[in-house]
Amino acid sequence: MSKLLWLLEYPTVNGGEHSLVATIPWVRAAGFDVAALVPAPSAAASLLTAAGVRVVPAPSDVTDGGMRLPLAERRARLAEALTTESPDLVVANSLSMARLAGPVTSELGLPAGAHLRDIVGLSPAAVDDVNRLDRLWAVSQATRDYHVAQGVAADKLRVLYNGIDTAQFRPRPRTGHLAAELGLPSDARIIATIGQLVQRKGVDVALDAFIAAAGDLPGWQLVIVGERYSQKEEARQFEVALHQRRDRSEVPDRIHFLGRREDVGELLPEIDLLVHSARQEPLGRVLLEAAACGWPVVASDVGGTREVFEIADSADRSVVGPMACELVPAGNVVALATAIRRLAGDAPLRAHLGAAARRLAQSRFDIRVRGPAIVAAYRELLAPAGTVENSPAICYNNER
Repeated sequence: MSKLLWLLEYPTVNGGEHSLVATIPWVRAAGFDVAALVPAPSAAASLLTAAGVRVVPAPSDVTDGGMRLPLAERRARLAEALTTESPDLVVANSLSMARLAGPVTSELGLPAGAHLRDIVGLSPAAVDDVNRLDRLWAVSQATRDYHVAQGVAADKLRVLYNGIDTAQFRPRPRTGHLAAELGLPSDARIIATIGQLVQRKGVDVALDAFIAAAGDLPGWQLVIVGERYSQKEEARQFEVALHQRRDRSEVPDRIHFLGRREDVGELLPEIDLLVHSARQEPLGRVLLEAAACGWPVVASDVGGTREVFEIADSADRSVVGPMACELVPAGNVVALATAIRRLAGDAPLRAHLGAAARRLAQSRFDIRVRGPAIVAAYRELLAPAGTVENSPAICYNNER
């Protein structure tokens, strides 16, 4: 049995953590003994413990989730932890952890890779650090293209999509519990935007678009699901501004801030339309969840979003049908408001988009497909030189 050690950056739980946990049954079935170095106690540590993963507690200042120590000191502490654990394979679960771990695993001679789940600029020094890992896995082609353009080694960087359990996230009838929670009529129409309250997620754009369209959508409600993690003053002010926008609008009673929710899978069947107005999005997990649930989506056309909803030929990736969602330019309130009006007024179109998205989720992103692909990627790093590399059996995204 091979010892696999995941390196987690933050104490919080977001899409990257959920995507990692979804792979656990397949990684275990492949013969890996899984442990995770993660800030503890924390929500992330609790999630992993509940999934049966042994947690190696790490103070958050050793990862990127807390107060920063000098980089050299953080690497020294990571090297000490890796020496103690003596894993056969190290996998970083974020770009920042990839940079932290690259030089350490290289110097220790440990096989190591990293999931790149962010589209952010890197300094030349950071690129060099990341390139010291043996393998890098981008969550979308858009993410890969971005990083290759800034100098990340193209020969090491593959596309490896996240997976979603389409049996768990599936079309279900509305129960009315969300409307009841909000004190709304059982037949209330609900638009939702789900994600962290940060500028990158474009929650302000969704809010402004709903306010602009609300006069033409009598009775429709907007729910905003998510919380702010950043303690930076600009992030605090961004959250304050969102509430001020709501309070100054003509429809404050139709806009609801729900905060962080652990029941997103139960919320999705209760809404009529998901709005995802991110300014950048490598491969939004909430988009995979909504697609798996067969729910209609209007989203900004950024990052890997097209890869979730693009109906394409499996041989040459050319588009052979309409998108399975409504795409609008990022940051364009007018275009987003127009799309919201169109979809809110066209129930058959919403049903069509949702059904098409569900089919794509099942064929392209089901964890029963993605799990084995992730296992193959991990095994590749443990195989003797030349026995797996370039093998036609290694096909991360089911496309040969």
